[in-house]
Amino acid sequence: MAFVHGKNGAFELDNSSGVLTALSSISNEFSFSQSIETAETTTFGSAAKTYITGLNDATISLSGLFDVTTSTVIEGTIAALIDGTIASASLKFGPAGNTSGYKSYSQEVIVTSFDISVPVGDVVSLSVEFQRTGATTISTY
Repeated sequence: MAFVHGKNGAFELDNSSGVLTALSSISNEFSFSQSIETAETTTFGSAAKTYITGLNDATISLSGLFDVTTSTVIEGTIAALIDGTIASASLKFGPAGNTSGYKSYSQEVIVTSFDISVPVGDVVSLSVEFQRTGATTISTY
């Protein structure tokens, strides 16, 4: 079994022109959460519940450090989503990094929240929440 350290994670998001742009240099945590709906199919006379799977969904969270230059990629993407210039943005990440042959996850997303935290005694940070729209493609770099 080959475990992977998180320090090599790679994260890319479309800029407002639709070009995937690396955000790993400002990111220090991201998470990918999938859920699958279930529909109950239990009928009268059953002793146990039965289910079928339904639609799947995913959200992605990104946390990092605010950088005036790199953070404008996220802000530009948000502006393009809001003004309707783009319907969604491409997001790609690699838990083990972006080395050729490593696993990657790609999907279209919309931004559901963008927060900047400015503590008086610490570094300025940011966090972004994404809602996947459509399916996730699992591939390699």
